[in-house]
Amino acid sequence: MKKQQTTGLPGAAKSISTIVSQASDKVKGFSELVQEMERSIIINGKSWSTYDNYSRHLGHLALHYNQFPLDLSAKQVSDYLYFIKSKVNVSKSFFRFTVFGMRYACKMRGLTYDQYQLPQLKHEQRLPIVLSGPDMKRLLGAHRVLRSKLMIGILYECGLRISELRDLEVCHIDVERGMLHVQRGKRSKDRYLPLGKMLCRAIKTYLSAFNPKKYLFENLKGNIVSLSCINNVIKAAARRAQLTKPVSAHTLRHTFATHLLEQGAPITTIQALLGHKRLQTTLIYLHVAQPVDGKVISPLDTLYNQQ
Repeated sequence: MKKQQTTGLPGAAKSISTIVSQASDKVKGFSELVQEMERSIIINGKSWSTYDNYSRHLGHLALHYNQFPLDLSAKQVSDYLYFIKSKVNVSKSFFRFTVFGMRYACKMRGLTYDQYQLPQLKHEQRLPIVLSGPDMKRLLGAHRVLRSKLMIGILYECGLRISELRDLEVCHIDVERGMLHVQRGKRSKDRYLPLGKMLCRAIKTYLSAFNPKKYLFENLKGNIVSLSCINNVIKAAARRAQLTKPVSAHTLRHTFATHLLEQGAPITTIQALLGHKRLQTTLIYLHVAQPVDGKVISPLDTLYNQQ
């Protein structure tokens, strides 16, 4: 492939809006496609991040060839997928979202996947990374700033997704009843989560000290805090705590679920707290949780009578 064709590939840290707007300006028909996709995403109740990912990756594809994605040949699509998978330093998710974006566009326009010879993607079943109790204490103690400590505390206490934490409003929290209301979570579902006494006290102190207007966590301008800000808080805490495991907001969600399971909470209760649609999704924590009684059977220790 020619070098000048790679204008749409990552490397310049372009934002989602920049990629989509560039493709809309340079590629005929792309603007109409993403508008149609936005309507479809909203009508079908899919998350906004789905639209962001699909439109951005289709934008990369369109800019790569300077051509409308659905006008490409099967060979062009195959060449591009081969190129980004073998020649360009991109994540696995970049490859997958390119395929998913093409599939969604095909479905919208009534086209078959076979026309572009899109590959079948196997679902990777990876076990989640979970922090131990001492790890969590070190992580919570790494920040002295109450706002940062509270972000980590809520993620762990409630098992929230990072977007759910960002979207929390002051009115969603009832410290008197010890309840937190997640509104419009994944698939636009609401759920209630219990808050412990320690977290309720911390939230009261925080509200009194910072007096946020609408959102629980706001930036200096009073607007909703960014996801990157929350990520930076977690990464900084992990560095200060000198944790060897990779730590993210989703790590804290995994840790929440696993610790509850180890403490004897029913798997169906954990499913409801996490907001999982399918129990099968929650069952993965059975593979990482220690036995409820704390006893691990070791064939080697049993063989040599080691207690």
